[in-house]
Amino acid sequence: MSGTSSLPRIRLSGRSFLALTLTPEAPLVDWLNALDAQLARSAGFFSGKPIILDLSRVTADTPNLPYLKSALEERGVRIIGIENGDRDWPAFADWEWPESFVGGRSSGEMEVPEENIPPPPPASLLIEEPVRSGQHIVWPDGDVIILGSVSSGAEVSAGGSIHIYGALRGRAIAGIGGHANARIFTRHLAAELVAIDGFYATAEEMGADHNGKPTQVLLDGETIVFRAVT
Repeated sequence: MSGTSSLPRIRLSGRSFLALTLTPEAPLVDWLNALDAQLARSAGFFSGKPIILDLSRVTADTPNLPYLKSALEERGVRIIGIENGDRDWPAFADWEWPESFVGGRSSGEMEVPEENIPPPPPASLLIEEPVRSGQHIVWPDGDVIILGSVSSGAEVSAGGSIHIYGALRGRAIAGIGGHANARIFTRHLAAELVAIDGFYATAEEMGADHNGKPTQVLLDGETIVFRAVT
């Protein structure tokens, strides 16, 4: 038995990876700022992805070119190949220049997907003074919180819920813009009108059970409902 017969078999197989091509352009400071903005919207997009650096849009005297490769590496861009540049340019004297791959085909320009960033929570409007007769408060961006009372002849409208720590004697309109889950809270219900998401009830429709009492108003289907607050 020869000595080579005991050696393990060398197994080869093919495997394909998608390499992205990054093409910087002058002025490089502005281009890097744009890249930072894109990375802020798509954090981790370049992480672990092989990048080929295409230098077709820069020249030997492009400002800041000597620092481009290190600036990209600091941002987590892993360069596996460089194309369309001249190694003899002085700007590349300190570069470690990886060889580009042979035989790749362009798949065309692609968009960097942006992460789904949740919108900020709606802001609340805090009113520390009573809302007097004739005043109209409109706050479509969230809840309205009133530490005092809402006088007869006054009106408060909110995109979210309305919280009234005093008496509600005027009109309260919650859920404007299609927010059916909004509610109205008051420590003393004596309203001229309450409404949620376009459905309303007048003073005559509120009933005597909640008159002058702590109450929350909500929408059940298409019906305004009154509940005691304990």
